[in-house]
Amino acid sequence: MSISALNAGVSGLNANQRALDVSAHNVANVGTAGFQPQAAAFQESSPAGGGVSLSVEGRSLSSANPAQANGVDVAKEITDALVYEAGVNLSAKVVKTADATLGSLLDIRA
Repeated sequence: MSISALNAGVSGLNANQRALDVSAHNVANVGTAGFQPQAAAFQESSPAGGGVSLSVEGRSLSSANPAQANGVDVAKEITDALVYEAGVNLSAKVVKTADATLGSLLDIRA
């Protein structure tokens, strides 16, 4: 059980880090002419409960607000970055707890 929790925590760390990268990329290029912002979408890995993965796709500019530079809503990107940061922190706690549990299980049997 701890190994699967460890894998789920690591996949959460990776997915949230990639989502942070996407958000930072969008904010960094807010002033770039012709920039097409990307959106991060989390998906459950297969088999179910095995973790999370991230899919990155270009956003449609047809729904872009003209007040936003290149379709990038900086306030939303900052909010998303805070959510992704919390996801990184929570996933790190899962990894730490799974590691501690795994270590105690191995010590008991030794």
